[in-house]
Amino acid sequence: MHEIQIEYFALLREHTGLKRERVETQAATVEELFAELDARYQFPPMGKLKVAVNDEFHAWQAPIKQGDSIVFIPPVAGG
Repeated sequence: MHEIQIEYFALLREHTGLKRERVETQAATVEELFAELDARYQFPPMGKLKVAVNDEFHAWQAPIKQGDSIVFIPPVAGG
């Protein structure tokens, strides 16, 4: 079990109503963590998100460790 901090931006922040939260997870990777969060919040389809772990962009298979800070960044919309 890991306790981590998650920060939400844009559509994710609007959908969850949260800027950040601390969660306990058994997820081993960022991808597994997002699946847990998606099951909890039922995120709308958003296209390809980026993820940063401890202020550095990472692949979705990046491992999660105790105390990590994870940010999910949806694609930027605009025109």
